Amino acid sequence: MHAFRSHTCAELNKSNVGDMVRLSGWVHRIRDHGGILFIDLRDHYGITQVLCDPDSPVFAEMEKVRAEWCIRIDGNVKARDADLVNDKIPTGEVEVFVRDLEVLGASEELPLMVFGDQEYPEETRLKYRFLDLRREVMQENMKLRSDVVASMRKRMWEQDFREYQTPIITASSPEGARDFLVPSRLHPGKFYALPQAPQQFKQLMMVAGFDKYFQIAPCFRDEDPRADRSPTDFYQLDMEMSFVTQQDVFDTIQPVLKGVFEEFGGGRKVDQDWPQISYKEAALWYGTDKPDLRNPIKMQVVSDHFRSSGFAIFAKLLEQDGTEIRAIPAPTGGSRKFCDRMNKFAQEQGLPGMGYIFWRDKTADSVAQELGIPVKEAQAKLKSGEVEGGMEAAGPLAKNIGPERTEAIRQQLGLNVGDAAFFLGGKPKAFEAVAGRARNVIGEELGLLDKDRFAFAWIVDFPIFQMDDETGKLDFDHNPFSMPQGGMEALEGDPLAVRGYQFDLACNGYELVSGAIRNHKPEIMFKAFDLAGYGEDEVRKRFGGMVNAFQYGAPPHGGCAAGVDRIVMLLADQENIREVVMFPMNQRAEDLMMNAPNEPLNEQLRELHLRVIPQE
Repeated sequence: MHAFRSHTCAELNKSNVGDMVRLSGWVHRIRDHGGILFIDLRDHYGITQVLCDPDSPVFAEMEKVRAEWCIRIDGNVKARDADLVNDKIPTGEVEVFVRDLEVLGASEELPLMVFGDQEYPEETRLKYRFLDLRREVMQENMKLRSDVVASMRKRMWEQDFREYQTPIITASSPEGARDFLVPSRLHPGKFYALPQAPQQFKQLMMVAGFDKYFQIAPCFRDEDPRADRSPTDFYQLDMEMSFVTQQDVFDTIQPVLKGVFEEFGGGRKVDQDWPQISYKEAALWYGTDKPDLRNPIKMQVVSDHFRSSGFAIFAKLLEQDGTEIRAIPAPTGGSRKFCDRMNKFAQEQGLPGMGYIFWRDKTADSVAQELGIPVKEAQAKLKSGEVEGGMEAAGPLAKNIGPERTEAIRQQLGLNVGDAAFFLGGKPKAFEAVAGRARNVIGEELGLLDKDRFAFAWIVDFPIFQMDDETGKLDFDHNPFSMPQGGMEALEGDPLAVRGYQFDLACNGYELVSGAIRNHKPEIMFKAFDLAGYGEDEVRKRFGGMVNAFQYGAPPHGGCAAGVDRIVMLLADQENIREVVMFPMNQRAEDLMMNAPNEPLNEQLRELHLRVIPQE
C-alpha cells in the first residue's frame, strides 16, 4: 500500500465496502457521540467520515487528535445505515472504521477556524493565509482560477495563437502607473523595472513576424489598492495580432471570453450581443466608461427644459459655456422618501444636492392647495369629476418649472405614475462620476438590476488627448501607443477632437479588457508625442527599442489584455479581488505572511551601491 494513501477523501463509495484503505488529510471536524468518535477527514478533493470506538487499537491516540491536525489512517470501509447517508458529499454512503493512525503534523491552537463560515478580520486571514486557503470557498475559488486560465489557453491555441514569454526584468517605461524599480548590481546607479505590461515586447514580436501571440502574463504596477485591483501585481490574458482591424480583435477575443463565462458562470445568462458604445456616449448615458448594463437606466440631457425656467439655479447655470443638465430616470422611484434619500446621497458625494421630480396620481391635498379649498371639498370634487383626476408632477423642481415643462421631461424620459427623475447640472466633468454612482445606487435600490446575468459592452472611440484645465497643457488621455483615427491628417486638426482606435470591454460595472490598434508609423508617433509636449529625442530615449524597430517594416497590428483576476472575481461572485488571488497583499501593499516589504541587509545595500535615507 502507498505510504500515505490508497484513495483521496472524495473517492470511496459503496463499491469499496469491506476494503482496507489508507487515507491522509486534515481533521475537519470532530464529533464525540457517547464514546464513538466521528471525524470528517478532509483533503483537497473532498471529505470522508471516519469513526473510531474503544474496539479500535488506536482509540486512545485518536482521542488526542484536534482540528486541523494532519493525519494518516488505515481502516475498513463500511456502509452507512440508510437513514445516516449524507447526500451532500460523494462519499456519503460510506464511512471508514479506523484501525491504525499516524499523526503527520500536529497543529497548535488555531488563529482562525477552517470549519464553518465564521468571519475574520482581513489582517488575520492574510497573515495566516495558508489556513484561510484551507476553507472550502477558498479552495473552490483557486480551483476556479486554475480552470479559467486553462480554458483561456485552450481557446487561444484553438485560434492558432502560440504562447510566448516576455522578460520580467526590463527598462522603466511609464505606461500610466508607477514602476517597481530593481537596482542593478553590475551597473551601479542604474535600475531595471518590473514590466507594467508586456506592451512593447509584444509589439516588437509583431515587427519580428510572429503573427499571433498570447501569454498569461504577470504585470507589476505600484498602485493604490482597490477592491478590484491589486496594489502590486496581477495577471492578464495578453494578446497581439498582425494585419488586423479593431473589429478583428473583437472577433478574436469575444468568443474566448464568452466561452469562459458560459463554461464557468454557474448557469448565469451571458449576453450574446455585445454593443459598441462610444466613450462619449458611455459618459453621457452611464457616467462611466465601464457601465453596468444590467441596469437599464440611461441618463439623458434635458437642458432645454430648464433654459429660462423658473428654477433659477439651473437657468443661470446654463448661461455659462460648457454646462448642461442631465436627468437620471428612476422607474418605480416615485416617492418623496426615496427622492429625499437620493438627495442625501448626492450631498454625501460632495454635491449641494440632487433635484428631483416624481409623478403620482393627483391627490386631494394637491387639489386643495391648488384651488385654495379644504381637503374634504377637494375630495368631493375629485370624486364627482368636477375636478379632473389623473397624473401630477411633485417635488420642488416641478413647482418651479411648471406643468408644461415637467410633462415634456416626463415624455422625453418615458416615465409614468410611480416614477421619478433626478437632475444634476454643471460642467459634465464635475458631476459625471457622481451621476454614474447615483445611477448605480438607484438601479440597486429599486431592484432594476438583472443580477443573474453577465452584460458586456465594448467602449470605443477614446480620445487620444486631454487638456489640463488648470495649466492648459495637452497630454495623453489614454494609451499613447494607439493609432489615431484618421492618421496623420487627424493630428493636423484640433487635438481634442482626435479619437483613437482604442477600446475597453466592460462587464457588470468592471473593466475586463483594454486594447488598441497600435501606432506603428514613426512619423505619426512623433507627431502625437510632439502635441503632448514630448520631443523626438525624448521619445527615442523613452521608447528607443520600439521606435527603432518601427523603422524596419513594421506591420499594422493590434491587441488587448484581459484581466484574469477580475474575470475570476466576477465568475466566483466575489466583490474583492483578494478572494481569488492565492497570496495577495493587504490594503497597504504588505505581505503579512512573508513580512514584505522588509529592510535589506547592509551588505545587500553596499553591493548595490545604495543608501536608505531615514524618513523624518
